[in-house]
Amino acid sequence: MKKENAKNVILIGIILIMFSICTIQLNKINLLQTSASAEDNKTIGWGIKRNNNHQQPDVGVQNKSILEQNGGICLGKDMDKKIYLTFDAGYEAGYTEKILETLKANDVKATFFITSHYLNTASDIVKKMIDEGHIVGNHTVNHKSMPSITNEEIEKEVMQLHQAVFEKFNYEMRYIRPPKGEFNDRTLKKCQELGYKTVMWSFAYCDWDEKKQPSIENGKKMIIENLHPGEIMLLHANSKTNSEILDTIIKEAKNQGYEFKSLDQFE
Repeated sequence: MKKENAKNVILIGIILIMFSICTIQLNKINLLQTSASAEDNKTIGWGIKRNNNHQQPDVGVQNKSILEQNGGICLGKDMDKKIYLTFDAGYEAGYTEKILETLKANDVKATFFITSHYLNTASDIVKKMIDEGHIVGNHTVNHKSMPSITNEEIEKEVMQLHQAVFEKFNYEMRYIRPPKGEFNDRTLKKCQELGYKTVMWSFAYCDWDEKKQPSIENGKKMIIENLHPGEIMLLHANSKTNSEILDTIIKEAKNQGYEFKSLDQFE
């Protein structure tokens, strides 16, 4: 009888030990899943630290690494005096026609990242961009921060606009700029899976608020002083100042030995 009781005690002990091990393992799995979920939803905001003397800016080693690991770009070669001109176009404010005229007069091709609102309200201008050899990029349907939405929602935000542009113009978009410059490893991977190359930037300035436009003098000074090799320049197409200074910017950059290249020629 005593032997039987001892066996039962040992069996119960083994069961309790196994239960404790399983509980520990499950807790570890839950912690890992929670950690992975938090990482997936972490928001990285793109930022740059400008350098002097027309040197490439510091875009953050880790952020640049995450971007490039997922096929994205933000800077060209350090020794090549090439500039890749891009515009964000969330809505039309009446200045893009002048921007296009300036680009044509200077034989420069740019990339315009548009939203669904822009496509729906200014499709004639989008057609002109395409007809004149510019690249039209994807800035999503509703300009939502990608880390704040699911992969399924990202796919809708990207591919609904992709399909709409294709149906209107038989044009396949290939480049995407994350709304608000916010991203993480998950969102970059998803965009790459959808066939897109993410394009960040190495220069931008406060030009997007129509009610707080920089002066012509300050706009020219800011852009020209920060020209650098391999620059992906971000300007906003709803900026009156940009439409007025673009011709001067292009001419001065060329005078300093820079070439303007399309993203299709990026290196």
